[in-house]
Amino acid sequence: MMNQKQAMQIVNKTFFSIFNQNSPFSLEEILSEFAFDVKLPQQVSDSLTGKPTWAISINPTKFISQKNMEKYDELKGWMQPKVPVSNLKEVLKLWKKINYTTTERIYDSENISQSDTIYKSQNVFRSSNCNMCKNIIFMDGCTNSEYSIACQRSNELSFCIRVDDSGTCSNSYNVICSAKISNSLFIQDCNSLHECIFCSHISNKQYCIANMQFEKEEYFAIKKEIINWILNKS
Repeated sequence: MMNQKQAMQIVNKTFFSIFNQNSPFSLEEILSEFAFDVKLPQQVSDSLTGKPTWAISINPTKFISQKNMEKYDELKGWMQPKVPVSNLKEVLKLWKKINYTTTERIYDSENISQSDTIYKSQNVFRSSNCNMCKNIIFMDGCTNSEYSIACQRSNELSFCIRVDDSGTCSNSYNVICSAKISNSLFIQDCNSLHECIFCSHISNKQYCIANMQFEKEEYFAIKKEIINWILNKS
């Protein structure tokens, strides 16, 4: 299973690609500062073993990890002997006996930790509903993405932090409802931007800040200040 040291290696590599420096934040700080609104698995207890497990839904009252569910099936099986039932109340009582919510559902994946419902992925930490991803932290509902943190409902991400409802983004931070975004910060409702910051509702631009066109040298001088602001822990 993936541990916190491995998770921080992914964090640092992602931060360096976007900000040209390692993360000044701990894993716990990243969770609170960057993934505060991402729907992530929560810790519950396996009802058979009492050990911690991780579930995307915590409304049920009885849980069992996928591994323990499969183990129980091999040892005892989940079918029950037929008994007489005379009313719905008795049926519901019998159902409650075997109705455990399965947690940590991992399929065709490896090195997954604190996650639930992960498909065909590897090196995943505290994420949910992700498919064909690798090296991701605090993610929900993402596909075909790598080296990304605190992203939701997006696909084809590479080295991204806080990207929501977007596709084909790389080396970018805080992108919403956009596509084909690279090396950019704070982008909303845009398409085909490279090296842009604080931009909304524009397409096919480069070196723009707040929807204003800048020269390359001006742009990078301002970008440096903005990165320092983002990473200032105070």
